[in-house]
Amino acid sequence: MAQPRHRTRTVGVEEELLLVSSRTGEPLALSSAVLASAAGEEAGDVFEKELHQEQLEFATRPVADLGALRDEIVRWRGEAGRHAEGVGGQVAALATSPLPVRPSRNLGRRYRWLAERFALTADEQLTGGCHVHVSVESDDEGVAVLDRIRTWLPLLTAISANSPYWQGEDTGYASYRSRVWYRLPSAGPYEPFGDAAGYHARVRDMLDTGVLRDQGMIYFDARLSHNFPTVEVRVADVCLEPDTTVLVAALIRGLVETEARAWRAGEVVPRVPLDLLRLAAWQAARSGTEGPLLDPRTLRPVPPAAALDALLAHTEAALRDTGDLDRARATLEDLLTRGGGARRQRALREEGMELGEVVRACARITTDAGRS
Repeated sequence: MAQPRHRTRTVGVEEELLLVSSRTGEPLALSSAVLASAAGEEAGDVFEKELHQEQLEFATRPVADLGALRDEIVRWRGEAGRHAEGVGGQVAALATSPLPVRPSRNLGRRYRWLAERFALTADEQLTGGCHVHVSVESDDEGVAVLDRIRTWLPLLTAISANSPYWQGEDTGYASYRSRVWYRLPSAGPYEPFGDAAGYHARVRDMLDTGVLRDQGMIYFDARLSHNFPTVEVRVADVCLEPDTTVLVAALIRGLVETEARAWRAGEVVPRVPLDLLRLAAWQAARSGTEGPLLDPRTLRPVPPAAALDALLAHTEAALRDTGDLDRARATLEDLLTRGGGARRQRALREEGMELGEVVRACARITTDAGRS
């Protein structure tokens, strides 16, 4: 069994941003132009294209300090906005486009394969996620964490929910992105793997079906990164505000450390049926932080504050050890009071804004932190 760790785990974030018109708020196919603008600068190694040309992704460095993580998120959002403005656009941290869109696919063999294989489902994937990587000591530790965090992951979807609109309509969901994402055949909750050998055997079996092209298309809610020694948690919407992203990252790091300690202590993996996890994920997407959520310990409905208090209590020791507890508690309380991205978008609409104005207002929120 692994020995106890004393080093603070590093954490890194990938954010997928929407490229939009600064005049109308409509998504624009600007990723090639933005990447060309950033080429030769430091940002040229940070920004990447996604499946659709209306999106841009960036990744932070792995850091131990969450203040440094926030600084990087703010910096790269600001840089993305600067380069987008140079080619007539803006960036918006929105997990779906509120306005109708027919996205344009980027060029490349892998993207062409994905589009041909998944057809309309691929065309629908103009969705912005937030992926959080947390360092682990080994695949064995990583899989032990994956097996134990399953029931808590829906709450991260609720916290980050930032996609109430789809093709010009209010969906009734706080995170409609997650509903669209789950249309892909490998996406969503997973059964426990048992150990690293079991995880890798499951991945090989999935690839041997021929349905998926490569390991990058293993879209579990959380997985071992195939590029880095990390657990990668993929359930969150891209968050409208950087502080919400940092909260999600803090809670995920707290979960990883908490469950690694449980593994080292020999605690058994909770036996939660996959069917119930799917219901918990659906409820989180529907409600966000505005309505009932399923308590991860009982899988029964509770008020959102009660479910999120349970998450904070579950990770409290780990958050305290990294100095993140007070920040996480304060940000979570603020989120419950003011609401997250989904509530902010709907509030702007209720103030009388057209959807295009909502998009442009969210683009200002996305990059204003970098100018303050």
